[in-house]
Amino acid sequence: MKALPKISVLMSVFNTDFLYIKRALDSVFNQDYQNFEVIVIDDGSQNDSQQKILAYAIKKEEKLTYLRHQNCGQAESINRGVLLSTGDFITIIDADDEYKPNHLTSCLNAITDFDLIASNTETITNGLGDYYVPDKYNHNQLVHVDDCILFATLFGKKEVFTNIQFKKRYAADAFFFEEAKQYFSVKKVDLRTYIYYRNSASSICSRIKSEFPLNMN
Repeated sequence: MKALPKISVLMSVFNTDFLYIKRALDSVFNQDYQNFEVIVIDDGSQNDSQQKILAYAIKKEEKLTYLRHQNCGQAESINRGVLLSTGDFITIIDADDEYKPNHLTSCLNAITDFDLIASNTETITNGLGDYYVPDKYNHNQLVHVDDCILFATLFGKKEVFTNIQFKKRYAADAFFFEEAKQYFSVKKVDLRTYIYYRNSASSICSRIKSEFPLNMN
């Protein structure tokens, strides 16, 4: 019988250019820790990425599962990925970001005394403004990304993700982390082994920033 993986890496994809998806997936498969599975959830993409993802999945089918469903949003896609996961730990990678080669090892080392961690990132920007995102309670107020909980930096025991679901809302990651605090041991750590590309005009945060008069104070 095939041994179960230690870590399940979940990726939700919606109309992301395959060049970015491949970069993200390659960064997972190039980890210095290899006891993982990858579950890609295609959230009803309408571009040409699906066939390319499938071809990639076939080459990596020993470790990679590809699921496609009708568009329902990142939160629900990740929730469905959790249901399919078999690892002791669950983490996430956004389709347009990447891991440094030691990311999974660093997360395993950091979570020793906790049930769930989130980390800071190495953030790639076009300028100072990209370091700021709308506050979860007030979209007119900006906060620095280092002061946020980011979806893809979450790393935790599977029981955390099976007991708490992501809700379909802005800052679903931050609200998930706050809810987890009520039942589990959680911590924000400063690893910076996750590379977060904030220089994309199509991101949710960028769209919200363009719709509101924002205050960085």
